[in-house]
Amino acid sequence: MNSKQAQGLSAWLVFLMAFAIGITVASNYYAQPLLHSITDDLHIAVKHAGFIIMAAQFSYAIGLLFITPLGDKMERKRLILILMILSTCGLLISATSKSLWMLMLGTAMTGLFSTVAQVLIPFAATLSSPEHRGKIVGTLMSGMLLGILLGRAFAGLVSSMTDWHYVYWIAASIMTIVTLLLYLSLPSYKNTININYFQLLFSIGSLYQQEPVLRIRSLLAIISFALFSLLWTPLAFVLSNTPYHYSDFIIGLFGLAGAAGALGSPIVGRLSDKGKGFLATTIGLILLLASWLPLSLAEYSLFALILGVILLDFAVQVTHVSNMNAIYQIRPEARSRMNTGYMVSYFIGGMLGSIASTYLYSNYGWLAIIISGTVLGSLGLLCWLHYLKSVRHAKTV
Repeated sequence: MNSKQAQGLSAWLVFLMAFAIGITVASNYYAQPLLHSITDDLHIAVKHAGFIIMAAQFSYAIGLLFITPLGDKMERKRLILILMILSTCGLLISATSKSLWMLMLGTAMTGLFSTVAQVLIPFAATLSSPEHRGKIVGTLMSGMLLGILLGRAFAGLVSSMTDWHYVYWIAASIMTIVTLLLYLSLPSYKNTININYFQLLFSIGSLYQQEPVLRIRSLLAIISFALFSLLWTPLAFVLSNTPYHYSDFIIGLFGLAGAAGALGSPIVGRLSDKGKGFLATTIGLILLLASWLPLSLAEYSLFALILGVILLDFAVQVTHVSNMNAIYQIRPEARSRMNTGYMVSYFIGGMLGSIASTYLYSNYGWLAIIISGTVLGSLGLLCWLHYLKSVRHAKTV
């Protein structure tokens, strides 16, 4: 994409924004392939390990609710730079942590301010031309998923070569460089919205009341990211135990398998630009349910495990991008707040999935994960089919 195809967005700026989104969101997932190393080093019980992931996801949800709506009011470049700097400070706290509580503090601070990703995405949607908006959002979402998944591979590699603390030192250095590049490259932009901060927050509830699209897409967000966390949170324990006994590095490489899901983002973006977003969502939800069949064999077959990871991550990304494109097509003046409502739901789902997965796995094993994933995936598909039926009924009335 060149600068003529999007208002204010050159190919360089789209790439930089996608990379910035990836590196900030990745910071919330470095711990996942390192959980067994962190638990050994800090003497943490396995059943408490999920609290590290929960701290990232809960703080991210809080940041989404209380920080990202400011994108509809504050000058966006300034807001983005402030959040990048504060998120980097959280990484430095994690890098120096010597206890569970210090690591959770650093993780929570990083998660809170890494919501800058959710300021960058609607910012790009605002700057882009309508006929290319879906493609650009899809590209940025590819950056997000690659950050989540490749961040695990990066963390596993660094940890296997040195120590898990260095993962956070290196990540903080990269964040500093990216912040400087954003300062040099981003244009200034501010909405002319005339409401105060508290009115801005309360208006999110009004948007839920007024927009059925936001309601159904948020429900799908909760379900899809809960399934994502249901798989990835206990996966490090599965891969470090019998029959695999993999190192941090090998466990991190499983992020590369999931990175195939990033291929779905531009495809979904183009489908949405052509008015086929409903089809993309349906495909995503069907694959989301189907992925649990090969995953049921994960403790016995490496091939089945990899296939399940690829299917689930692809399905989550397809569903997520189609959801975001759907909400960006309504209420342009409220994109940051619509994005806030949706993404709060998304990460609440992730937080609940993380808590549930560590409890289920530590008490009942992998079978409980499979049963829960299958039930939740079925629920998501049934809710979507009911919504499609109601939409068709409304059109015929």
